[in-house]
Amino acid sequence: MENIEKKAHCLVLSYPGQGHINPMLQFSKRLQHSGVKVTFSTTYFISKSIHRDSSSSIPLETISDGFDEGGKGQAESIQAYLERFWQVGPKSLSELVEKMNGSGFPVNCIVYDSLLSWALDVAKKFGLIGAVFLTQSCAVNSIYYHVNKGLLKLPLAGNEILLPGMPPLQPRDMPSFAYDFGSYPAVFDFVVRIQFSNIEKADWVLCNSFYELEQEVAEWLKKLWSIRTIGPAIPSVYLDEQIEDDKDYGFSIFKANNSDACIKWLNDRAKGSVVYVSSGSMAIVKAEEMEELAWGLKASGKHFLWVVRESEQSKLPKNFREETSGKGLVVNWCRQLEVLAHEATGCFVTHCGWNSTLEALSLGVPMVAMPQWSDQPTNAKYITDVWKIGLTASANYNEEIIIRREAVEYCIREILEGERGREIRKNAEKWRKLAKDAMAEGGGSSDQNINEFVANLV
Repeated sequence: MENIEKKAHCLVLSYPGQGHINPMLQFSKRLQHSGVKVTFSTTYFISKSIHRDSSSSIPLETISDGFDEGGKGQAESIQAYLERFWQVGPKSLSELVEKMNGSGFPVNCIVYDSLLSWALDVAKKFGLIGAVFLTQSCAVNSIYYHVNKGLLKLPLAGNEILLPGMPPLQPRDMPSFAYDFGSYPAVFDFVVRIQFSNIEKADWVLCNSFYELEQEVAEWLKKLWSIRTIGPAIPSVYLDEQIEDDKDYGFSIFKANNSDACIKWLNDRAKGSVVYVSSGSMAIVKAEEMEELAWGLKASGKHFLWVVRESEQSKLPKNFREETSGKGLVVNWCRQLEVLAHEATGCFVTHCGWNSTLEALSLGVPMVAMPQWSDQPTNAKYITDVWKIGLTASANYNEEIIIRREAVEYCIREILEGERGREIRKNAEKWRKLAKDAMAEGGGSSDQNINEFVANLV
């Protein structure tokens, strides 16, 4: 182990968002478990908000995004933030590499978030291995690639879309940046143009998915890039148990100060009886949508655990807590994996970002998808029609369309009581087993890919 550490030191650089930090940090732990020295890095501002688990042994270093005092919130717009980060980031990362090279453990590889594609230029400047880490699914990355290369013309026509290795897609199944063309021009530019601007020059392309989950599209992408699926990048205790006491990601932007209360509450509920609801760390939910979701939960008659961030709680309907106190528990944050892994949890109502989708799939939890934007509509299509592990309350995330309480109630009841629910639970259990198999020591597809990457480093 000591000899390997002297040969390999990876700097892992994440975009400052929980859905990016979590999988990249988990991959870092896998590398460390394999004997590689790892240093994790994100922006200075977000590091000040990170709550660190005592069991996390990955050292943290920071770089500047140009907004060290106020992060993204200080920028006039997301476009201004990304442009400033692009200007400041390369110099700040170069300074970090120089500092680490003088510390006795020089860096020989940078694993970087695909949204920070300029990190590859820094890696090459120092003669380092450059590995890009894709935090979205193979399917979504393939769609963006097709748009980037002009193989998929925007705006989309109303016709069925046929892409290699993927099921037929309707326009509404596409990522919002493609379906609602022009809605977020700055983000579109980054996920379509800049993210793939130099990907062919990367030494490795790593994707947080597993081969069996997206076999056909992964095979197609292999013809383009040296892509390796290395997921699901979730804590080891829920998959292969290779890493001792690995129960949580380790860094969290939100403090889970009520997780013990959540688990205690779940302990008093019957197996598979609870609806877990969470919009994640970023989603801004309209007051009307919050109201419809709330009354849909009440109408379902099921026990529910609902995570509503503190900044969103004012949107809860008046008297909702009082009217549902016998059935529901509303908290401002919790440890999601602990809740999903609990035997009382019967389904997961979510906007279905990729990280949450992989977590539910890996733990065998049926899903009610309520896609809003970004990759969520495509994830919902796969959840409902390809993997068949859930239902979609609405595939139309258009701002003017609100998912109604009747749709929420129907999906919950169908999964927990209906005929389709039995088939969905059976499929969810199948994918849970395949996710565990992918990470199994020695023989799993993702485990083998990680071992190949490590062997290349040392």
